[in-house]
Amino acid sequence: MSKGSELEPQRYTGHLIRRAQQRHAALWTKHVSPEFSSVQYAVLSVLARKPGASQSELGAELDLDRSTIADIVVRLEQRGVIERIAHESDRRRNALHLTAHGQVTVERLRPLVVDTNNLLTTGLSADEVASLRSLLRRLLGAHPA
Repeated sequence: MSKGSELEPQRYTGHLIRRAQQRHAALWTKHVSPEFSSVQYAVLSVLARKPGASQSELGAELDLDRSTIADIVVRLEQRGVIERIAHESDRRRNALHLTAHGQVTVERLRPLVVDTNNLLTTGLSADEVASLRSLLRRLLGAHPA
């Protein structure tokens, strides 16, 4: 079928991305966690890799605006998985760290995230998955937030 003959809305990339995100959200809730969203997990996984990151560093790495990252940090702090510690050299800035409970949470969720990612991409070869990720990164890089 040529591009011009694809039916609406199937021919629109945004529609397909939205549907893929809906599928991801459903798989996430069922197989990973109804308590922690994929964005919350992303924050935890970055903190596991970069202990002491600031909210602005997290927002930049995850492409989240200030109010969104602030809300996520408050929620994760209330759940006892992260803590804010005054930065050593700049007391106005908070360094974020996983708590022991947060580290256990990341370690518990990580294999479930991997399995869910594999479920989401079932039907694609490893090369196709790599190509899809590469194309999505290019698409996102072409239009920075």
